[in-house]
Amino acid sequence: IGHPEIFPLVFTTKTQEIFNCRVDEDVTEENCFKLIKKEDIIQDLKTRATISDFHPVKKVVLEYPGEELLVVFDAKFQYGQNFYFVASEEAKENLLKPPETAEEKDDDKEEENREETPEIHPYKPPVHKPWVSLGSEKEVEEESVKDTVTKIKHMISRVRRKFGAPVTFTDKNASHVKDSYVECTSYQDKTFSIKMLEKDVGVQMVPKVREASTQTKWTYPKNAATQYFPRQLSNEEKEESLSSEKLKEFLTSVHLRMEIALQQNEIMNAFFDDWKALAEDESSSGGKPDVYLKAYQSFTDLRYLKDRTISCICWHPTIYGTIAVSARAWLSYEEQVNLFDKSLLQQSVILFWSFFDPIHPQLMLECPEDIYCFQFRPSDPNVIAGGCINGQVVLWDISQHEEKLQNAKTVADGIKVTAVNMVNASVLNILQYIYMSPSLMQVQQSSTEPPLVRYCAVSSIQNSHKKPVTDIHWLPDYFEDNRMGATFENRAEICVQLVTCSPDCSILFWDIPATKLPEQPSSEKVEEEEIFCMPPDVPDTFKHLDLCWKPLIKINLHKSDTTTEYNPVRISLKELHYHYKTSEKVQSLDTLEVPAKDNPYTDMSTPSSKNLKVLENISTDFFVGTEDGEIVYSNWKMEIDSDSAKPHTQKYTIHTETINTLQRSPFFKDIVLSVGGRNFAIWKEGVTNGPILQSSCSAGRYTAGQWSLTRPGVFFIGREDGNIDIWDLLRKTHEPSHFQNISESMITFISPWIASPKQHFLAVSDDLGVLHVLEICQTLSHPSRNE
Repeated sequence: IGHPEIFPLVFTTKTQEIFNCRVDEDVTEENCFKLIKKEDIIQDLKTRATISDFHPVKKVVLEYPGEELLVVFDAKFQYGQNFYFVASEEAKENLLKPPETAEEKDDDKEEENREETPEIHPYKPPVHKPWVSLGSEKEVEEESVKDTVTKIKHMISRVRRKFGAPVTFTDKNASHVKDSYVECTSYQDKTFSIKMLEKDVGVQMVPKVREASTQTKWTYPKNAATQYFPRQLSNEEKEESLSSEKLKEFLTSVHLRMEIALQQNEIMNAFFDDWKALAEDESSSGGKPDVYLKAYQSFTDLRYLKDRTISCICWHPTIYGTIAVSARAWLSYEEQVNLFDKSLLQQSVILFWSFFDPIHPQLMLECPEDIYCFQFRPSDPNVIAGGCINGQVVLWDISQHEEKLQNAKTVADGIKVTAVNMVNASVLNILQYIYMSPSLMQVQQSSTEPPLVRYCAVSSIQNSHKKPVTDIHWLPDYFEDNRMGATFENRAEICVQLVTCSPDCSILFWDIPATKLPEQPSSEKVEEEEIFCMPPDVPDTFKHLDLCWKPLIKINLHKSDTTTEYNPVRISLKELHYHYKTSEKVQSLDTLEVPAKDNPYTDMSTPSSKNLKVLENISTDFFVGTEDGEIVYSNWKMEIDSDSAKPHTQKYTIHTETINTLQRSPFFKDIVLSVGGRNFAIWKEGVTNGPILQSSCSAGRYTAGQWSLTRPGVFFIGREDGNIDIWDLLRKTHEPSHFQNISESMITFISPWIASPKQHFLAVSDDLGVLHVLEICQTLSHPSRNE
């Protein structure tokens, strides 16, 4: 390389430890020089001989004149190894003390001159001065962080005996426990995703527009006129034309075609539309129309239904062929006014009939008064609520007799022959058959009397309706209201609330609270225990409500701008559509005023609103049919700020007599059927200018109505002459598509039921206390495509 006095060496770790020249510890790149005594090197050569790292330069070491040798750490391997050895004293001195440059010498001289004349600063001890505020403490206070929220302390403890307890692990199937198996699926890592620059560019083609015009001029106007008259032929010309060969050839050529055309016109109508004929009424081979109601069974009871009219019919929701009916006495208008002065001469009951025993009732429910209406609870059919003629609301529990209703078929085997013979018999035939069959009378006398179930609870008279309860409905099982008015989700999905209406101008909401006896003064408790004593066979399901049950909410319907009130007899709320409830769940109702906790109920039209609380998201729209034949579409949303708030109502006078039916379509929640007087109407919520369909006045009065459960365009109307009108809106809208005579007296109630996809029934009651069960034909039970 040009330096003969430098010898590269490789120092092993052992050699570096012996001579204290370890890399990065004793020698570094900045401090790379190490002086080693010549005697130590010679001793190492004697000790390790050829193993020593100095063995390649042994001759140079022995001939070296000085006492110490210079070893340099070559970090950059400038000479090929990690160390190199300097073999001359002159080179050693040059490396240890390199010659200074002229600039360094000048700098040294200036530093020496400075050191010769140092600046001397006398020492001044610090003097104590008072602190003067310049506003910095405010800035420090503003910038400082202070805790304003109270800290929450949590103490986590553990039982001492569990310290150090042994832990045992077991294996289990991940599918048996919810959320025990977590799958780590692959996903796209945004770190390695390449973003693409996107730019929205709009391009529009605009055609080139050019304006052009042209005009033609009529340079030669002319007035022209023409007139024609029939050509008159003389007798000679006529004879010549008729005897010509040309006419004979023409008649010969078209004779065959003309004959075929005349024959076709005689055989069939060439203008008959086959497609339109497909929708027309078709008749069977026997000539009987395919729209009919076939008599299935008839029920009556000479003891409980004699001289009484059936007021309500309800099919049992779960037990096949079981139907319940309630009856009330024939009352004139004067008798209804003096209702409370009239003594009850006949016991009022609700009868349960079964298809398997058409003669004997399966069950009887005892009623405190005549029942106008009743309903099974949808969530539990063993609970029944009914409205009395005196305004009270009654509750029954038939859970103890459910097995008897289900086993009605086996009980009726003894009189199976008589049941079969009554399928298509009228009431007179039934009575004649009973009279002429002594064996049947023996069976009836020997059979046990049907069990009589007493009511579990009845509402208090002073807090009930003042007139008969004409309509009753269970609220749906997906919400419930409390006394404070809050609407909660009913997680148990059990119907616990009722709504009733009466001609006393009120609509009441009833709640069935938890089983807890109300707190009463001791004197009242003693009197009640002395007077009332529950029989042992009465279920204590609603014992805590008996004679102390009060409504939760009361609504009064006032006519607009007057002090008079509406007399509702039928009510239809959108949320009461629980029989055919769709998948979309109604979570809450709209704004509603409810009384404070202290009062059992408060009049909704009271001017003071201090004790009322407003609830949000509560549906308030409802239809009401009145005694005067008016249809009222209203809501009870009231403004708290106003001094005298009244519900906003819309009145429609379509019917001339009392409304007897107000029912929503099972397929469309916003379509309502109203029947009253001599006509019916179909309404749609949101349409404020009147009904969407109104029938013309009929010759007789309409007394009942009901939608079909399977066909959206079909409904049944009962008449006072005992006929049933079947309306099919897809065929005719101006008149019923079919009518059929059912009874000799007035139809009082209609109730359809689906027993199976192929078997549909229609229960019809009349004013003589007879229940007719009819089987609906296939045409009326199976909907057409896209109906």
